[in-house]
Parts: sequence; structure tokens; C-alpha cells
Amino acid sequence: MTLVAARPAVKATARTRKLGVGRPIPYGRILGPLLVIGVWAAASGAGVLDPRVLPEPWTVVSTARRLIADGTLQSSLAISLQRAALGFAVGAVAGIGLALVAGLNRIGEAVVDGWMQVQRSVPTLGLIPLMILWLGIGEEFKVVIIAVVVAVILYVQAYAGLTGIDSRYVELAETVHLGRAAFIRKVILPGALPNLFVGLRLAVTGSWLSLVVLEQINATSGIGYLMFQAQNYAQTDVIVLGLIVYGVFGFVSDALLRIVERRVLSWRRTLSS
Repeated sequence: MTLVAARPAVKATARTRKLGVGRPIPYGRILGPLLVIGVWAAASGAGVLDPRVLPEPWTVVSTARRLIADGTLQSSLAISLQRAALGFAVGAVAGIGLALVAGLNRIGEAVVDGWMQVQRSVPTLGLIPLMILWLGIGEEFKVVIIAVVVAVILYVQAYAGLTGIDSRYVELAETVHLGRAAFIRKVILPGALPNLFVGLRLAVTGSWLSLVVLEQINATSGIGYLMFQAQNYAQTDVIVLGLIVYGVFGFVSDALLRIVERRVLSWRRTLSS
């Protein structure tokens, strides 16, 4: 009887594994970028690509070495990282704080959520002229624009996580007589973490995308300024190098957040895990 009862369980497990996405491929996410670089190198070597339109990969590498040797790339990168990090930090605190106010209190929701939904509908980069009038063309307006982009993204995701808790958990908490503080700490906040990490990953990408635009507006330093100067002299190799730098740091930022997410949410079982 025991053997007969065990057979369906084994078959069910096998079927479940077949429906999954399979085991993760080590360093699988770098295969896509490497494939693009390989196609780019092959097309350049075959003479398919005009170097005036898209320079060869080895030309971009040579340009990177030259800019590193004279210190230009390091100084520009340090300034860009400082802007992105400061804007992200300010925006993260504001976005998560507003989400907590709106997600945990009906009065806070009535006051905050409507305004944030309006702000989400307004193109943030469209605020640039107004911010320049208010704050000037210095570092402040760049940090504020990045912070607004990050805050809106994080607010939407964190608010969705806080208000999307399954009602069965609420009923269970009431059954075991959890207080409000314990309910928030043990049920709501852990339940909102998956959405929060999605928001953090989107916010990191948003901060880099905003930086690309902001550093080409009345800037005197940074990777974007380097690209803007290269445009004036038709230096496509420098422009491509700048885009690669932005892409690499965006990719690395996302990878680091994935690692933290896997550790913090180790209790969660999903297809990707």
C-alpha cells in the first residue's frame, strides 16, 4: 500500500520539474552582452559597419586606455557616481517614506497617493526647465531630478506591496491576536519586500537613465559631459565608450541588488530560485 501511494507523488514531482524553468546557468546573464559584442566585432572585422557610424570594439578599448592614462575617465566616472548615488539615496528615503505613510494609514493614503499618482503621470524630465529656474544649473537640480525619478518608482512599487497583502494573512493575524505594531512588523513589511526589491532595481536603472540626460545639460563634468564634448568633435568612439560605461554600471547595480534580494528573500520559493 505504501509503494502504491508513493508512485503518484514521484510522478507529480517529475511533472513539476518539467514545468519549471530549469537550473540557473552560472553567469548566464552576461551571455547576452557577450553575444552582442561578438556580433559587433565580427561585423566590424568584415567591414560591414562604417567606423564613422560605429567604431570597432578595439578602437573603443584603445580610447578607454587613453582616457584612463590621462585620468579623464576616472574623474568623470567619480562625479557621475556621486550624482547618481546621492540622488538615489534621497529619492529612496522619500519614496519609501511616502509609501509607508500612504500604505499604512487611510488618512496618509488620501493625502499622499493622489498627488503621487499625478506626479507619476508627469514626465519628470519635463521638470528640468523649472528646476533650473528654481535651483540654477549646479549640482542641486541634477540631484533633485534623479531623486524625483527614484522616489516615484519606489513609491509605486512599495505602495503596491504594502496594500497588496493577501487578506488571509490579515485574518490569520486577527485569529492569533496580533497587535497592529506586530502585524506591520511580521506580516506587512515582509510581504512588501518582493515589490520593494523590484522597485529598487527599476529605480537604479531610472537613476542612470536620468543621469545620461542631465549630464548633457549645462554640465562641466561627468560621463555625459564627456559624451557631449565628443559629439562636438564627432568622436564616436568616446560616445560609445560612455554608453558602455553607463550600461556596465547599470548591469552591475542590478546584479548586486539581485544578490541582496536572494539573501533577504531566501524564504521565498519562485521559479527563478
